Amino acid sequence: MTLEVGDLAPPFTLPDQDGVQRSLSELNDGPLLLAFYPADGTPGCTTQACDIRDRWDEFAELGVRVVGVSPDDVTTHAGFAAEHGLPQTLLADPDHRVMEAYGAWGEKVLYGRTSVGPIRSSVLIGADGRVRKVWRRAQARTHAERALKACRELLA
Repeated sequence: MTLEVGDLAPPFTLPDQDGVQRSLSELNDGPLLLAFYPADGTPGCTTQACDIRDRWDEFAELGVRVVGVSPDDVTTHAGFAAEHGLPQTLLADPDHRVMEAYGAWGEKVLYGRTSVGPIRSSVLIGADGRVRKVWRRAQARTHAERALKACRELLA
């Protein structure tokens, strides 16, 4: 499925790093940035997660909740969050059903090899539950900065 701006965000319920079930309706009490990433602890994912952490106050000032989603399990998420002091909620999607619904799971090419798996991407959802912005291929080093810029423009 390919989400487009204006689409209603697909509902979901997934466990967070503490094992608590979190649903879109609960998390979307204001603007919500879902940041899909391949795996906890990898260099790119750590860079991205820590950049979000370091810019947490900027997201908070805009009223944007940031939630990470990967196919890793609850235990791995808990360790990753603790090791890096991450304030963002991390959701476990080991069956990648939510990632598929949001277009964050599919074919990708890395170093000339094609595979199927998680695609680093993000979706900004407005408080009305509608998609406001989609990043189909987010860059780990620059995504937090680009997301903040878009949030400032779209939510002004």
